[in-house]
Amino acid sequence: MLSLLEVVERYGKLAGKFGEPVALADFGLTAEETTKLFSAFDEDYHISRFFDFSVRGGERYLINGSAVTHISIDSGIQDVL
Repeated sequence: MLSLLEVVERYGKLAGKFGEPVALADFGLTAEETTKLFSAFDEDYHISRFFDFSVRGGERYLINGSAVTHISIDSGIQDVL
């Protein structure tokens, strides 16, 4: 599993800047790993408030009961790292 720092770093490379949507599939994890990792972060209030999941085109993942395809991360996450 990736750490929060690794997720944020990978997101930054994929998005180019905070706030841009990135397909969860682009993180290069298996479907099971993606579901477990992002569900765990979504359950943590101190982390989840910086994550914005959305549905756009692409592979859907069930994150805590919601089918989503993309994530945007707010720059405020840097305060948690």
